[in-house]
Amino acid sequence: MMRTRMSASILATAAVVALLSVTSAPVAAQWAPRPAAGVAKKPGNLPDAQASAPKTADGKPDLSGVWEAEKNRPCPPEGCTDLHTGEQFFDIGWGLKGGLPYQPWAAELVKTRTAQNGTEDPGTHCLPTGIVRSHTFPLLKKIVQLPGLVIILSERNTAFRQIFTDGRPLPVDVDLPSFNGFSSGKWQGDTLVVETTGFNDDLWLDQHGSPLTSEGKITERFRRPSYGQLEIEITVDDKKAYTAPWTVKLNQHIVPDTELLDYVCLENEKDLKNF
Repeated sequence: MMRTRMSASILATAAVVALLSVTSAPVAAQWAPRPAAGVAKKPGNLPDAQASAPKTADGKPDLSGVWEAEKNRPCPPEGCTDLHTGEQFFDIGWGLKGGLPYQPWAAELVKTRTAQNGTEDPGTHCLPTGIVRSHTFPLLKKIVQLPGLVIILSERNTAFRQIFTDGRPLPVDVDLPSFNGFSSGKWQGDTLVVETTGFNDDLWLDQHGSPLTSEGKITERFRRPSYGQLEIEITVDDKKAYTAPWTVKLNQHIVPDTELLDYVCLENEKDLKNF
């Protein structure tokens, strides 16, 4: 399918504060439509999202494909003016009874960051945003599943992430913490369980500024219940920022017959000078 890219100035609040800005006009996709191999079909030669998930040679679900975050936040009556974002992009704890269990200092910090309309958001300044926000950002991601390794390619800033599934343990001492941390995964039945540590201090988990500190550990559980659906259950355990571990589930949907495009935050960027 032919896709288009709208400008990347995502509205942080009703005050119309831009998170990112790439270009002011739609950009046509450069890839011509090309039927992808192995797409499950139903009568009429249409993709069958409810078909069984494909398997790898060792019998595990194949997570490979181009995916997009669930669009569970309705557009206003006049339509979305920019990229269509989901609820968890703004509030990763959306849907949790009582919200996230912030430590008192973290709750105050989120109030301050929300009032500032995201002006201090690392993503606003075109920095990497970490693995949780990569799952909620409204651009495409491509998963490549190989023996011993799962690679996630993201359109945003043409970024990559490595999840090692070759049995290696997580590093005990991290000399160089990073935005994505260090990820090691193993299969438990049809679920890929990924543990990640070694983060930079004070990452943002959503647009409101929910923090993740360097003491945090993230556990993801990837499931592909059908050809067209990917479920990612995320548990955050960060005693410095939260009074208890908490878990959310994100839904992703397959986008067949297309490929990723370059998306560079700083290209034609016009918003930072206003912050």
